[in-house]
Amino acid sequence: MLVLGIESSCDETGLGLYDSQRGLLGHTLHSQVALHAQHGGVVPELASRDHLRRTVPLLRTLLTDTGVDLGQLDGIAYTAGPGLIGALLVGSSIGRSLAFALGIPAVGVHHMEAHLLSPLLDAANAPGFPFLALLVSGGHTLLAQVDGLGRYTILGESVDDAAGEAFDKT
Repeated sequence: MLVLGIESSCDETGLGLYDSQRGLLGHTLHSQVALHAQHGGVVPELASRDHLRRTVPLLRTLLTDTGVDLGQLDGIAYTAGPGLIGALLVGSSIGRSLAFALGIPAVGVHHMEAHLLSPLLDAANAPGFPFLALLVSGGHTLLAQVDGLGRYTILGESVDDAAGEAFDKT
């Protein structure tokens, strides 16, 4: 199964192609750090406009670099949340529209769940269930036990400021 992933939850536009047999075929990323630095932090409207401007050119680059044709895709996954609503809508709209045009499924993926399951992308080194995961991303800092797909226990999390915010601001 060949899946295109679209990530647009905050200030980076990311696309990747993953094949269930061959693994990660390629990925491309545009960071908005320079854009938002002049404003002292992420400006949601600027973020969503930049996603709109960058997604299709990044997709073209990814397809060219990997030699994949849109017609080969079996599905599209896009970030469904949490994140900045305008930024999420860009990725969702592009992903769902492209999937509709190609007659393939589109699946919204929970941003935090994707982080928790990212160790499974490298099948040769994937941890067995259960495993512990420390998630430090944007407004989220949590320690979770991952018992299986869709089965998580949050063992602890920040109650006010998240360590991920420090990463985003430095």
